[in-house]
Amino acid sequence: MSAEESSLRSFEPGLKIIVAIDGPAGAGKSTIARHLARHFGLLNLETGAMYRAFALKALRAELPLDESFGLVRLAAETTIRLEPGEEENRVLLDGEDVTGLLRNQIVTDAASRVSVFPAVRAWMVRLQQQLGAGGGVVMEGRDIGTVVFPHAEVKIFLDAAPEVRGLRRFDQLGPAAAVQPEEVIRDLRARDERDRNRADSPLKPAPDAVLLDSTHMTLEQAVEAAEAIVAAQLNQPHRGEML
Repeated sequence: MSAEESSLRSFEPGLKIIVAIDGPAGAGKSTIARHLARHFGLLNLETGAMYRAFALKALRAELPLDESFGLVRLAAETTIRLEPGEEENRVLLDGEDVTGLLRNQIVTDAASRVSVFPAVRAWMVRLQQQLGAGGGVVMEGRDIGTVVFPHAEVKIFLDAAPEVRGLRRFDQLGPAAAVQPEEVIRDLRARDERDRNRADSPLKPAPDAVLLDSTHMTLEQAVEAAEAIVAAQLNQPHRGEML
């Protein structure tokens, strides 16, 4: 058995820790959370997908995204579940698998808009706390370490310069999106402004979070750095020590 196999086996699904990853859009939270979940035997709960699912329902209902009344009523009749899949969670909106509908720019922008309302966020936080109550999870979002699970055993705040995050998001969208990099960066800056300055649960690092700036890192380097942060908290070896 290799050292890495031994390390992976030591992290059984019964491990009840919570790893909280926060940060702005385009920082790579989803990619890193998926890797950490696989490596340490945890369940990956992508909370951003939950907001996008709710935003999709609001768009389908043709509700104004800047008025809380209709959104709060909609939330009261909405169920969202996450189920682990091969590469990403399956997202079930009122029982419908909407996983493949959540990554387009319209839904992403709508999610940022509906998430500013305190009542919507309070409802979503309750759902997230229910999903992660038993531990054994990696949960990423905007306020996991500050609001949802302030007592998480491991907290990482993942960040990068807006220009770098914008270009990464542009590459993810691909040519079919028919947008210019400048547009993506501009939209991302606007989203940062909303997330960081909203009155309820603004985006900010938890006081005890480990800051990880990936501006000058490759994806592989950022993943390894995050892995090392979790391994250090658990007093376990990580890849850098085993190479």
